[in-house]
Amino acid sequence: MGSASSAYRVIYLDVDGRSQKVVFSRFCSPCDIKELLCSALGLPRNTTIFLLDVTGAMVSEELFQNVLTQVAEQFSRAFKINELKTEVTNRLAMLEKRVELEGLKVVEIEKCRSDIKKLREEMASRNNRSVTRKPFLEDNKKLTPRRDMPSYPKYHLSQETVEALRKPTFDVWQWEPNEMLSCLEHIYHDLGLVKDFSINPITLKRWLLCIHDNYRNNPFHNFRHCFCVTQMMYSMVHLCSLQERFTQMDILILITAAVCHDLDHPGYNNTYQINARTELAVRYNDISPLENHHCAVAFQIFSQPDCNIFSNFDPETFKQIRQGTITLILATDMARHGEILDSFKQKVDSFDFTNEEHVTCLKMVLIKCCDISNEVRPMEVAEPWVDCLLEEYFMQSDREKLEGLPVAPFMDREKVTKPTAQIGFIKFVLIPMFETVMKLFPQIEAAMVQPLRESRDRYEELKQIDDAMNEVRGALGRAIQAQHTEVMGTLPTRGPQTHLALISGPKKEK
Repeated sequence: MGSASSAYRVIYLDVDGRSQKVVFSRFCSPCDIKELLCSALGLPRNTTIFLLDVTGAMVSEELFQNVLTQVAEQFSRAFKINELKTEVTNRLAMLEKRVELEGLKVVEIEKCRSDIKKLREEMASRNNRSVTRKPFLEDNKKLTPRRDMPSYPKYHLSQETVEALRKPTFDVWQWEPNEMLSCLEHIYHDLGLVKDFSINPITLKRWLLCIHDNYRNNPFHNFRHCFCVTQMMYSMVHLCSLQERFTQMDILILITAAVCHDLDHPGYNNTYQINARTELAVRYNDISPLENHHCAVAFQIFSQPDCNIFSNFDPETFKQIRQGTITLILATDMARHGEILDSFKQKVDSFDFTNEEHVTCLKMVLIKCCDISNEVRPMEVAEPWVDCLLEEYFMQSDREKLEGLPVAPFMDREKVTKPTAQIGFIKFVLIPMFETVMKLFPQIEAAMVQPLRESRDRYEELKQIDDAMNEVRGALGRAIQAQHTEVMGTLPTRGPQTHLALISGPKKEK
């Protein structure tokens, strides 16, 4: 007996000295086998076949039928065994593949566990590190765009959005990072800066992406704050018709400085940097360490050819832009607020737009206004920023307490409230500065100064409510204390044992 394909079986019979091949299908019945044997012997299909044993005795027909049935079953089993072998082989191959994949997964899982362990150890070491922690870029990896080509989608801004983007009431909380990037891109195009200075649109995209990547995820000083300040500057350009008063170079410097003004902010202010003697403070000799760092990071980004939107500028023009941008970013240091505002007040009554010193001073005041302009916006837009700022303040004050550094009262979570944090800032910083700018641009009164006054009044009302509640709580506490003292005064003073007996009740007699 031999075998052919998996669907058929072949038996070779010796018929009168000649070999005869009989091919059986896998579905052969005993009757089919009988007919095939007759065909192989050259006999009619209905011929009766007798089976003889080795002694020549005839085997009964019933037994012969059983033999044929067994042969048929053997064929069927043979076919099934081959199918089973094929199926088992296939399953083994699949299992081997799965084992191989699972093995790779195990390796990946172990690698992830190792990476997580290293990350935790690194975080722990950073938490335990001394106050000389480096809060600035230690390599240039972030300065290079992470993508070869700009990948954020170009959103089509509706006319309604375009109009809203030009107003101080714009809701900066409604936009995702990619949408904010598209809005910033629109600002450069809408102001004519891309066209007038031959800025490569692809380079502009790359630069904005790199800017986004170099803002940290701080509660307040983050990329959304960058967008917020730039959008407010854009609204002031339109509201004050600055393109009619300033050169396009001045507009380019204003917008670019707004975009870059807080790059890589670590979330801890200059006071902390100086008191903790961080490397930033040491590097910049305690003189506006953060603002100097923002400038340095900005121009490190510009030094990357793929991100240099000023690549078409001649050296003299680039020098002018660099100096102008640095001047404006350094002006955002609040330690210089009084100095800059006093200088502007001296010029505002006889302001000369042809005087370069006057224009530079105005640009410094404008970026200062935009940097701290949240309270100009509607209450529902402004108030979340206060929560973000307080969260960042509290993070710093908690760290200062741990490190034994001085803590500013307006940053201490145990002393400051939202109303107390805002009232003084609005009354003595924001309103005086914006009212001074209003002398030059009266049109900002309704859009900017009046909202500030309303915000001041609202926080003063909140403070009155807080004070009233504190007074009620204080009066209640004093009443409880007085009642307690009165009760204690009526108790006998025969000694501690009598006093204890009165409190705990009479003892039971044994």
